Amino acid sequence: MSLTSDPPATESVVKDPPPTPPAPALVVVPVRHPWRWAAVAATAVLLAQFGHGLVTNPGWEWDVFAAFFTTETILQAVWVTLQLTFHGTALGFAIGIVLAFMRLSASPFLRSVAFAYIWAFRSIPLIVQLLFWFNLAYLYKELSIGIPFGPGFVSFDTMGLVGEMGAAVLGLALHQAAYAAEIVRGGVLAVDEGQLEAAASLGIPRLRQVRRIVLPQAMRSILPNAANEIISLFKGTSIVSVMAIGELFYQVQVVYGRNGRVVPLLMVATAWYVLLTTALSVVQHYVERHYAKGSVR
Repeated sequence: MSLTSDPPATESVVKDPPPTPPAPALVVVPVRHPWRWAAVAATAVLLAQFGHGLVTNPGWEWDVFAAFFTTETILQAVWVTLQLTFHGTALGFAIGIVLAFMRLSASPFLRSVAFAYIWAFRSIPLIVQLLFWFNLAYLYKELSIGIPFGPGFVSFDTMGLVGEMGAAVLGLALHQAAYAAEIVRGGVLAVDEGQLEAAASLGIPRLRQVRRIVLPQAMRSILPNAANEIISLFKGTSIVSVMAIGELFYQVQVVYGRNGRVVPLLMVATAWYVLLTTALSVVQHYVERHYAKGSVR
């Protein structure tokens, strides 16, 4: 007997929903790039034609190329080119680092001097600078060291002091310093100022901050641009041929001026430039990998 006035509940039968039909399988159609394949085919044909021309065209005179590629004259010229590149790079970046920190200095005078130097040497063409240093003896017969605006204690003959090689290295280095200064300055500015503030709060001396904190991080930004400048300087050494210095391009000109084999001798110079530039690029890769430790690539 029910104790309430509610009617007895009736049991409801819950039926399972009908099964859902399986969804049709999706067909994945890759995106087609007909114009990309057409560009690939056209480029492959052009490369094949160029390679076929290099092999079959007798005008390249590969036998002459092979005969002169490793001659003593060419190897000595390659050595002179490497010397110009090394000395110009070392001296240029040494001066460039000083100029970069002068531009970052709190002194308006030092900033102005550094800016004026960079402006001047980036504005004057390199060939003009080289010819100026080559003819320095025309302006100054001798250089002396002594009291400013007073008597000199030691004098040097300018003609003997700055020869052909010295003028070439000096011109290349001073020109390179202007670009190196901006590269180094950009790398230092890329380091977060909080790094220096944290180092200063720990009482680390300023010089150690720069040497152990700023420069290792700045090198990641400096190296790619610096490597480009070094490679440009290496190829730019050919411009010293106007000073009759026996670097690679000058010697190639001398040789083909004698035998008339212009194209194969130019290919000799091109091959050496390509090989040495490739070697510099490999060195750049490993140096960048060294300074990229701990960074996310």
